[in-house]
Amino acid sequence: MTDVQGTVTAGFEPVLSAFRTNLTERGDVGAAVTVYRDGRPVVDLWAGRADADADADAARPWRRETAQVIRSATKGPAAAVLHLLQQRGRIDLDAPVGTYWPEFKAHGKERVLVRHLLAHRAGLPVLDAPLTPEEARDGVSGPAALAAQPPLWEPGTAHGYHAHTYGWLLGEVVARATGRTLGRWFAEEIADPLGLDLWIGLPDAEARRVGRLAPVPAPEPPASAGLRVRPKPDVARAHEDPDSPTRRAFGVVDPLPDENDPAHRAAEQPSSGGVATAHGLARFYAALVGPVEDAGRGPGRRLYVPATLALARTEESVGPDRVLVVRTRFGSGYMLHGPSSPMLSPNSFGHPGRGGSLAFADPETGIGFGYVTNGMQRSVTSDPRAQALVRALRTCLRDARH
Repeated sequence: MTDVQGTVTAGFEPVLSAFRTNLTERGDVGAAVTVYRDGRPVVDLWAGRADADADADAARPWRRETAQVIRSATKGPAAAVLHLLQQRGRIDLDAPVGTYWPEFKAHGKERVLVRHLLAHRAGLPVLDAPLTPEEARDGVSGPAALAAQPPLWEPGTAHGYHAHTYGWLLGEVVARATGRTLGRWFAEEIADPLGLDLWIGLPDAEARRVGRLAPVPAPEPPASAGLRVRPKPDVARAHEDPDSPTRRAFGVVDPLPDENDPAHRAAEQPSSGGVATAHGLARFYAALVGPVEDAGRGPGRRLYVPATLALARTEESVGPDRVLVVRTRFGSGYMLHGPSSPMLSPNSFGHPGRGGSLAFADPETGIGFGYVTNGMQRSVTSDPRAQALVRALRTCLRDARH
């Protein structure tokens, strides 16, 4: 039996069972899951080894404080910076990006709004000349390339996932509006006050806590589980075609960066370079929808006022995604519950990370959810391990109502 550490509140035992099965049958090497409900943790579990690329005998054990690179699950925390700046009157999401970043207005981008960046509607998922990993993390080359880049479609008329460029776009707006980098603003105004183990730019002092990622095969689920993945020829073709927006968007950095490189983790990359514990992600999302338990730090804290919460969840983009080649739904910086990004309920909003991680909030049930893993499977928006945990959580909440 897998040695799972942590705690589960009575009534949430199915999440523990699903988490254990992820490690024994679904390919997890090391992972953690945390669930907050109404501001308090009700599930906080971890197991396996911290280093997915090490032999079992040599790897460090996963501990509660173990953190991992969370890839695109970084996009949700990054969006919160823009929303809180709007909430405080520092940024107007309906203003042209050029209001804050004059150089951006070149090549027909004068009418790109800040809200277009959050909703993947700016038409800038690709670069004509890919960046090196060093350029991608220098904080200068990405924004400069995007300022000079013509849009792929008329901004505001369609949407397509800005897999890498999202971070440079948001980061430059924040830097121009506040004089602080997005990662620093997040640390000083969100993570530190809430006590979050969640960083966009990992401090040197925390580097020892981070596990190592590695690709792992995804076991074929039994037909009875209802998880069998149907082939999607259009998606496969898009990833194989070097001229497709899909291939170009995911190839904006060439060669792909080594996510186990300390320099990658330390760089502020709001698209995909965040580092977090499951507890940090769950607590962050819980704080978006209600006050979180804050033992020893004063009264409970809540990040979004009701108007900001409504704005974040309002559907901005829906339908065929020009990059992901499936139907997607986005609010303002967050994926919304749907066939390509299933979460707890139609009210949920959050973001997955390619390869497995998932974090979201569900306002009606008061849930903040965070799952991180170091075993990277071939998933973009709907990982079977994360989905098993979500189904178990849904069962717990349904049973509690009866």
